This record gives sequence, structure tokens and C-alpha cells, in this order.
Amino acid sequence: MGRKFSLVGISLALLGFFLFLAIFIWQIAPQYLSSSLEKGFKVAFDIFLIIFGAVFFIDILNKEKIIQSVGFYLESFSKDIRIQVIFLAWFFENLIEGIAGFGTPSAIVAPLLIGLGLTPIHAVIISLFGNSAAGAFGAAGTPIRVGFAGINTAGVNYFTALFNFAGILVPAFILWTLSQGRKDRWLFFKEGLPFALWSGFIFWIFSFGAVFLGGEFPTIIASLLGLFVAVLTAKLKILTSKNTAYRENRQELVAHHSLPMAVFPYLLVILLLAGGKFISRGFNPGFALVISGLIVFVVTRRKFGETIPEAVKNAFLRTGEPFAVIFAMSTIVQLILNSGHNYSNLPSMLKTISAGFENPLLPFFAPVAGAFGAFISGSVTISNILFGNFLKMASEVMKMDPAKILGLFVAGAAAGNMMALTDIMTAEAVAKIKSREREIIKRVLLPCIIYVSLTGLAGLIFI
Repeated sequence: MGRKFSLVGISLALLGFFLFLAIFIWQIAPQYLSSSLEKGFKVAFDIFLIIFGAVFFIDILNKEKIIQSVGFYLESFSKDIRIQVIFLAWFFENLIEGIAGFGTPSAIVAPLLIGLGLTPIHAVIISLFGNSAAGAFGAAGTPIRVGFAGINTAGVNYFTALFNFAGILVPAFILWTLSQGRKDRWLFFKEGLPFALWSGFIFWIFSFGAVFLGGEFPTIIASLLGLFVAVLTAKLKILTSKNTAYRENRQELVAHHSLPMAVFPYLLVILLLAGGKFISRGFNPGFALVISGLIVFVVTRRKFGETIPEAVKNAFLRTGEPFAVIFAMSTIVQLILNSGHNYSNLPSMLKTISAGFENPLLPFFAPVAGAFGAFISGSVTISNILFGNFLKMASEVMKMDPAKILGLFVAGAAAGNMMALTDIMTAEAVAKIKSREREIIKRVLLPCIIYVSLTGLAGLIFI
């Protein structure tokens, strides 16, 4: 029970600490204090809806054995578990990020990975890795378009795509995690590495090429074209191992549904997500997931009492703890943003932090700040809102190109997104595991550091 309490307890304790600073040290104006609490609640409620929708959707798909059917049909592309996982946790997850973002990708893909035979903890970690590089442009360019609203973003898309090259390594991180616990671990990893690096490279090069069309397109185009090239590569057995790696303790997969029915729920989600974003920028992905679950329920003609009430109950049960953590962290972010509106005449917390970035190592620290922002806020967009202005100011003080510094910052935020607290809580909820946050962060931390460090080193070299 101690570990179960830890993340909720720590988050609420941090919130209490920042409230103390805001009230007694910064003496933040009351209206901005209440506004911080209100906005923190709204962000948490938005993510609550996503988690609720994801759990509801996955519950129905599990009961209908649709998830298990997806694994059966994946074998028609390749029987190699390494390739199947990369298809799902890299290309498919990136596509969902490009359409919806905000934790939806890992929530949808983690149960699919479990359906392929992965342990829940491995499925969560791998789905978090997949929810990284694509976050640079996120849901139709939202991180830069909305996150840097009011800032001159000319050139930022270009440099974000360029400096996001370290994302090439993410499929290798996925493969390494997939190899854990296997008897043939090193051979499994070595033989699968060429295809993993190739998958990372084609996504990066396509996203870089698509950036000239606008920030809305890199992630979606790179996911679709990348998946097409990867499937073609696998079919032609280029950069793939001669030895097929199966799931350990392999059991024969069974198709409980036809191929159209197996892919129908996911195509429906993508369609509703895209339509919702088109209708309203504030559309919550949770609604698309709930509606998709209800439509699947109707199509499969289940009895109401067998599915819906239980799915609703499970969704509520698994959203309580994530909501508490997300509320605490989101409110802290808002307190930091609003701390400049005070009676103490102190500079805002952001300006206090920004002073430390006004040094020649700014190109290295920019992606570090991005990763930290995504970690605590759970969103590249919110990270950009939080730190974008002061990084621009710091770059101007140091006479460095703001577009390059902001590009480095966004690439770092994409890296940090793989260990965002909100995404961890969401993925845990749909994978039906609890109190494993420390273990997950520990196993994601080193890859995140590698990603951020390579980005920062590139910044030092080229700026």
C-alpha cells in the first residue's frame, strides 16, 4: 500500500509546497490563485475524460476479443514479434499522436501489446517509448501552434524536425525492452536492431520532409508513409533477421473476428478523432473513445447488462488516482505561470528559473528544460506554454537564434514525453496495473537521458 500511496502522496505534498510558496512568499493575487486551481482542475478533468474513455473502449474490445484478433492478423505482415511490436508501438502510435495526442496513443496501444503476449509492465513501458518523438508536432501541430502562441515561430518547425533526429533510436529502445527476460536476449536484440533503426530513420526523414507543408503534417505523413515503407521492407525481408523471433511461451493466436471487424474499432477512433479536431480545437479524445466503444458494442450486438455497466464501473475505478496526480501537477504548472501576478514584487517563478539559462550552455539546457516540462505537465504543448517565453528571452540575451533554441526545446520535450507522469498513469490504468510508477520511470529514464543528451550535444555543435 505504501508504493500505491507514493505518487499520489508526493504529488499532493508538492502541490501543498507550491501553494505555500505562492501564498506566503510570492503573495500571488487571490484571483490568480483561484484561477490556477480552476485551470489545474480543468486540465485534470480533460485527461480524466481521456483515461475514462480509453478504459471504457478497451474494456469493450477485450470482452469482444477484438484485441486478440488484431494479433492474429498482424502475423500476416510478419510473424516476427519484434516487427509486430514496432508496427504498433512506433508507426501506429505515432499516427494516433499526430491526430489526437494527450496520452491517447499509449492508452490505445498498451492493451494491443498485451494482446500480443507482452507482460503488462513491458507493454506500458514500450507504449511510453512510442509516445515520444511524434509529440514534437503532436496533434496536428498543436505543440508549436498553441504552445508558442504570441511568439514568432518562423523557422521553429524546421529546427524542431531537424533536432528531433535522436528519435531514430526510439524503436531500438522498444526492442531492448522487448528483449528483457528472454533467454536469447542479446541475439534477439542484435538481429532486430537493423530493422528498428531503419524504422526510426524513415519516420524522422519523412517528418523532416513534410515540415515544409506546415506543422500539422509531419507526424501524420511520416507515420503513414513510414508504415508503408516498413511493411514493404518486412515483406521483402530487407534489414530483417533470417531467424523469426516468436513470443516466448508462444500460443497459437485465434481470430475471433474477421479482419474488417478487427480493424474497424481503431479506424473508427481515428476517424472520430480527426473529425472532432476538425470541428473544434477543444475536442476531447475521450469522447471519441466512448462513442467508438458504444458503436462497437452495438455492432457486436451484445446484451446491455453484460458489457456497458461493467465497462463504466471499471473506467471510474481506474481514473481516481490518475486524476489526483494530474490535478496536483497541473495546478503546480499554473501556479508557476501565474506567480508573476503578486504583491511581493518578486519576479515570477519562471523568470527566476530563466536567469539560470542565460549562459553559453543554453543550447544544451534547452532540451533539458523541454524534457522536464513534459515530465511534470504531461504535455509538450503545456511544456511549451510554460517555458517558451523565457527561453526566447534567454536566447536573445545570449544572441542566439531563438528558432534554433526553441526547436531544441521542443525536441527535448518530445523526449521527456516518454516519461510524462500523466501518460504513465493513463497507460497503467488501461493495462490494469497499479503502483509501478517508480519502476516504470527508472526503466524509461536512461533512454530519455540519451535522447535529450544527443539533442543537447547537437545544439552545442551547431549553434
